[in-house]
Amino acid sequence: MSGQEIPAPPLRTPYKMGRFDLSHRVVLAPLTRQRSYKNVPQPHAILYYSQRTSKGGLLIAEATGVSDTAQGYPDTPGIWTKEQVEAWKPIVDAVHAKGGIFFCQIWHVGRVSNTGFQPNGQAPISSTDKLLTTQLRGSGFDVAQFTTPRRLRTDEIPNIVNDFRLAARNAIEAGFDGVEIHGAHGYLIEQFMKDQVNDRTDQYGGSLENRCRFAVEIVEAIVNEIGADRVGIKISPFATYSEAGDSNPKALGQYMVEQLNKYGILYCHMVEPRTATVGEISLCLHNPVPMRNLFKGTFIVTGGYTREDGNSAVAENRADLVAYGRFFLANPDLPKRFELDAPLNKYDRETFYISDPVIGYTDYPFLEGTA
Repeated sequence: MSGQEIPAPPLRTPYKMGRFDLSHRVVLAPLTRQRSYKNVPQPHAILYYSQRTSKGGLLIAEATGVSDTAQGYPDTPGIWTKEQVEAWKPIVDAVHAKGGIFFCQIWHVGRVSNTGFQPNGQAPISSTDKLLTTQLRGSGFDVAQFTTPRRLRTDEIPNIVNDFRLAARNAIEAGFDGVEIHGAHGYLIEQFMKDQVNDRTDQYGGSLENRCRFAVEIVEAIVNEIGADRVGIKISPFATYSEAGDSNPKALGQYMVEQLNKYGILYCHMVEPRTATVGEISLCLHNPVPMRNLFKGTFIVTGGYTREDGNSAVAENRADLVAYGRFFLANPDLPKRFELDAPLNKYDRETFYISDPVIGYTDYPFLEGTA
């Protein structure tokens, strides 16, 4: 090409996210892996995350519980005890040693749980006392067994907000660069936000403002604790996971983005549900662009994106960054493969949630010469 370089594909172009200089726009999505025995991160996670680290790449850790009431899946990590914080440190150090930027996704599952996961066998907590009846999404369970949740009293809600605040502080102590609040996928925060679930009559129920109050209070508490430039949030207004739908998801998404702007948080991570398929190509039935145009920070999209979809989203300014889950799980060198347009390893659903420390976890092959 007469000495001219071929321009990098959009996903491989650099991006400045607040204080962080990203070398590319391919993000490791938070992926529940269920290999943190007794809710404590394990040494095998050091290899798993470092394998998927590239210099200047953004990784978001798997959903991590904010308290002993936050659990709903076997062997998911927490960050509410000193032991858990200490266990995260070598994992974070390994990512930083390779030049990666690492955020910890913090969550509370709410009613997506049962008494077996709860301290003293108590009922799970939620915005409601309505029983969840659908199966657990991607949990590895054959049969879902949920317990009727206990509706949080109004005076208890500040305690849960404080759990998120302390988890964020613990994440920074563990060395993470920031936190992503899990406000998506039908878990506790969405159980307040979505009117299919929230049937409260206090200041946390009814109007859109009231239903979003819990989420906004969590954002405010964490911003005050660790700084807005270290805070992201994941939301899924259009999704209906775990019977958490909303009668006006567009209004919900836009209202939340307007609230997030008031706090100047670093990024908004939007789930784009791909609910219709033509052959192997997924189609998005909802458009997050209005929310992208409203939000003043970095906008990350996720939800069944291919390499081509991701390049188009960045090129057309529909997103700043694109998060990949299953592809990144099966291809630890995904940014390099996208750069070269190399073939991808196929992911194995059967090993997504097994507890083995190697199989389906750290045994996916790299391209030759890239490990």
